[in-house]
Amino acid sequence: MTAPPLRCRDCGAAYADRWRCECGHPLDYADRPLPDGPAPDPAAFDVRDRLASFSAFLPEAPRVTLGEGMTPLVDADGWDAQFKLEYVLPTGSFKDRGAATTVSRAAVLGVDTLVEDSSGNAGAAIATYAARAGIDAEIYVPASVKDSKLRAIRRAGATPVRTEGPRRATTDACVEAVESGAGWYASHAWNPAFLAGTATVAYETALRRDWTAPDAMVLPLGHGTLFLGAYRGFRALRDAGWIDSMPRLLGAQAAGYAPIVAALHGEAAAAGDNDAADGIQIPRPARRDQILAAVDATDGDAIALDAAAVESTLADLHAAGFYTEPTCAVAPAALEEYRERGVLDADDDVVVPLTGSGLKT
Repeated sequence: MTAPPLRCRDCGAAYADRWRCECGHPLDYADRPLPDGPAPDPAAFDVRDRLASFSAFLPEAPRVTLGEGMTPLVDADGWDAQFKLEYVLPTGSFKDRGAATTVSRAAVLGVDTLVEDSSGNAGAAIATYAARAGIDAEIYVPASVKDSKLRAIRRAGATPVRTEGPRRATTDACVEAVESGAGWYASHAWNPAFLAGTATVAYETALRRDWTAPDAMVLPLGHGTLFLGAYRGFRALRDAGWIDSMPRLLGAQAAGYAPIVAALHGEAAAAGDNDAADGIQIPRPARRDQILAAVDATDGDAIALDAAAVESTLADLHAAGFYTEPTCAVAPAALEEYRERGVLDADDDVVVPLTGSGLKT
């Protein structure tokens, strides 16, 4: 059994497997599978295989699984939206989708050791799925990582490597270790298998809505793994003829760490401070150009939120029964801001993923 090959969109180079193109750009799958024929009856669609239920869209099967997927899509009356409850996944965040597909690829390749860098959630997910696959893992994390996420990494049998300095220093240390032969880079930012997993959020959302897309989706935006996954998933559904239109994709970044906002609206719009949303404090996303292209293709946007907006929305979420972590509150806070700015109308049909559990704070 072999893993599907990868290709660089920028220079066209092809590889059996590699974490980054020699030209420095991210890699993607060389081929994109799409199903033949019309969308199946949603009432009869068999979801017992969870992520693998959407195998017609997946470049490779998720063989390492903990039953992730098919998270609830519920009405959020206080926000006039629907929330997709990603925080109920096995390790408490949407990162389980990408971890399942990434570790599955590693297992097919016969990898002995995974290496990943993360502010917490991706590291916990990769460590947990590596344990499920019987693969060793080293997870590079900032020295300031939350104790709850550090415990999750350790208890899965992975080795955490704490690094001093800003979040970028963690990535740099991890890349240096990978390039010195420490292991296979299971990067949620660089590995296309991760995006194949996060794309399933779009398939599930459309299925639960009888193969219709919402008018818009508001998502937290750091490295863009959920944002790009949603874009690729909805685009595949449209190209297969299973949905008629794409949703607008609206990003929510942390003020002071908002490179997409800066690219769209200037540095002043990205300025500020938001230490509450530590999970998306990414100054240089690996797939920045792809994120900007997805914003453009969907008539989307990105805005930056400060800590006060996040903390206020987090309190409202908890009071409404949605026990999420602080970073998760960025997207519903952005939903209110988008409406105030007139980007979204009051009657627009909007879905917002709630991405991380408050049990990890």
